[in-house]
This record gives sequence, structure tokens and C-alpha cells, in this order.
Amino acid sequence: MTSPLSIFWFRRDLRFEDNAGLAHALAAGYPVLPIFIFDPDILVGLPKDDARVTFIYDTLQNLRSYLSEHHDSTVALYYGKPQEVFEQLLQQYTVTAIYTNHDYEPGALVRDEAIRQWLQTRAVPLHTYKDHVIFEKNDIVKEDGTPYVVYTPYMRRWRSAQQQSTIHAYSSEKKLDRIIKHMPLPNLSIEEIGFVRSTITVPTFQITSPILKDYAQTRDFPALPGTTGLSPHLRFGTVSIRKIFQQAQIDSEVFGNELIWREFFSQILWHFPHTPKHSFKARYDQIQWRNDTTEFKHWCEGSTGYPLVDAGMRQLNATGLMHNRVRMITASFLCKHLLIDWRWGEAYFAEKLLDYDMASNVGNWQWVAGCGVDAAPYFRIFNPTAQLEKFDRHFEYIHTWVDEFNSLEYPPPIVDHGFARARCLKTYQQAIEQ
Repeated sequence: MTSPLSIFWFRRDLRFEDNAGLAHALAAGYPVLPIFIFDPDILVGLPKDDARVTFIYDTLQNLRSYLSEHHDSTVALYYGKPQEVFEQLLQQYTVTAIYTNHDYEPGALVRDEAIRQWLQTRAVPLHTYKDHVIFEKNDIVKEDGTPYVVYTPYMRRWRSAQQQSTIHAYSSEKKLDRIIKHMPLPNLSIEEIGFVRSTITVPTFQITSPILKDYAQTRDFPALPGTTGLSPHLRFGTVSIRKIFQQAQIDSEVFGNELIWREFFSQILWHFPHTPKHSFKARYDQIQWRNDTTEFKHWCEGSTGYPLVDAGMRQLNATGLMHNRVRMITASFLCKHLLIDWRWGEAYFAEKLLDYDMASNVGNWQWVAGCGVDAAPYFRIFNPTAQLEKFDRHFEYIHTWVDEFNSLEYPPPIVDHGFARARCLKTYQQAIEQ
């Protein structure tokens, strides 16, 4: 029988610094075995060169190297369904408890509850903690206990609650000597989990004071280096949201509000787990989408004849990223100009985005489509030509991504804006009047 130990399960929190679940595991009094599980149920269907898998894999190797160099320890990597991996670990070690951080997606909630109940039959508790957000679940609700479904009052209550409490950082990085030592732990090659290295890389983020202080003025212009590149790192937890928000408090209220949007959509997904598949406003599920597969292909490829839409889609396909202003324009074009179901676009973004987060992606797609919480009214239809004039009038962003712009090779618009707008209004009106 081995000496008792605790397990910390890394998931979307790939860092040692200010990690809530890791800090609790390290404080529990037993040596800690840190693990990561490549779950085939999550990986299935992803492109074999998925850049996010490469990023996760490389981040884990960096964590392993740091522990090996500084603490004579490492992170154990497994491939398999979590319950099967834990069954193996419980046979191999005397496990006192398993620690991890909350996940709020519907599938993850079902998985975690099943694992919790299974572990209870073996007298091993599963402890989970808030780490991915500052406020979660029912932390920010109305006076009557119901969830906010409009952003601005949620944001005001969020800021009021934040001012009345201290953002608590965890000193987990200072206690890594409590991780088990001198033990050979399993590693995996990227090929052993069924993938190959991607040529797309996740950029480092720029969370500097100059960027944040200019953020309100520069964030809407896709040709400017006015965004932080932070979103993939928040998605996979390579940086602490607590640390980032503390800097936002100093340098940029507008950027802080963007972080609150992220938490708003997270609690919406938790309160309304049907929203990834169904409109928040049920009557909008009656929309008669055209769902033209040829037009969808043009949108995916960036060959719609609307240069700002095409530049955004080509940036997405080439880099896994797209400027947030352009995300709104491309999404609106798909739903309202082409009358293609927002779920088609959400699924395409889910496949391509380095920073894909179900809560934010679903929330933003429903916002654009007019069928979600706090949605733009259905009759608000972005004019991509007017948006180009406003946010890229010198075509710097366009020229970066659309080589054939202003040449005979560039296609004509796939649909006339005025015609598409009128068609969209009629279709939406018919749906909501039923």
C-alpha cells in the first residue's frame, strides 16, 4: 500500500500561479499528484492538427519541465475517459481526495456529477472550486434570486459586489514543493493521443498598460494592434482571471467590462443550459432559415464579395483568431443577410477559434441573431459596407487578408444588402408573430 496522496486534476486551468483548486490540494496535508487527462470524448471529431490541442500539449510539457527542473517532480498525462483513469489511479495509489476547478458547460456538469457519485462509492471525495471566473452561478443575481438576463444591470451589480469584496489570489505557485517527488509519471507524445502538431500557434498576450489605456479608442479597428490577445489564455487558464482583472481596474474600465461580459455569458449558460441548442427566446426557434449550403461555403471560405466579412473569415481560417468587431459583422451577415441558422456559424467558430468558449460563443451568436439574452433587436442588421467605411476606411485590414481585393478576381456581392435586409425583417417578423 502506497503512502496517502491527493490528486489535482488540471483542466481549463493550465498554470501553477493563483490556481484555486491546486492551492486547496496543496494545503490539504498530503503529497499532491497533478494530472491531466486527454479525454477521447472531447477530442473526437477535432481536426487532427487542431491548434488548441497543440497548445494544451505544449503548455503541459512546459509545466512538466518546470516541475522537473525546480522541484524534482512532474505532471502525469493520461489518455482515456476520466472515470477509467481514476479507477486505474485508485488501484495504484492510496488517494485521499481529488481536487479540481469548476467547469460550467452542460456536458462537463454531467461528467463531473457522475464522477463525483462514482468516487463516493469508493469513499474518495471530489472537491471543486471557483477559478475560471470571479463571480459564478448564483453569485450575482437579482433581489428575488433570479438570474440577470440583461448585461448592464448585471454589470452594475457585479461591480458593486466586487467593490464590497476582496479579490482573493491564491499563492499556489509558492507551495509546489508539496507535489510528489522522485516518481516516474506517465507522459504522452502528441501522436499517442491521435494528433499531429499544428502549424497555427497561440500568440502571447499583450496585457500592458499602454494597450489597456488605449483600449477604448482602438479596440474596434481591426488593423490596429489594439487588442490584448488574451482570450485563448483565459480560455485554457494559462493566466489567472483575478490577476488580469486587478490590472484592468488600474488601466481600463472598458476592458474590465469586457471581462464582465465573459462572466455574464458564463452564468447564463449555467442557468440556461438549453441555450447551446435552442434560442433563449423560444419564439425565435420558429425562424425559417434558408440554410443554403453553397452560400454557407462561401461564407466559410471568405468569398462573399463583402470584403470585411471575407477578411474576417480568412483571418479565422488562417490563424484561429478574428477581431471581435469583425466577429459581430461576420456573424450578423450569416444570420441576417444569408438567413443561415446561427447554430451553423456557432459550430464553425467552435471548430476554428483558438479561444473557443461555449458560453461566450453561444451567447454572442445568439446576441447577433437577436434570439438570446440582452440581444440586439432583430431589426438591427449590420451593413458590412458601412462598417468597412467606419472601421477600416483605408482598407489596411482588407489588404492584409484579401489579396485580390479591387481586382477582377474578387467576386461580386453574394446578395444585395437592401434586398437581404428586407428579406430578413420579413422572415423574423413572421417567426415572432406566430
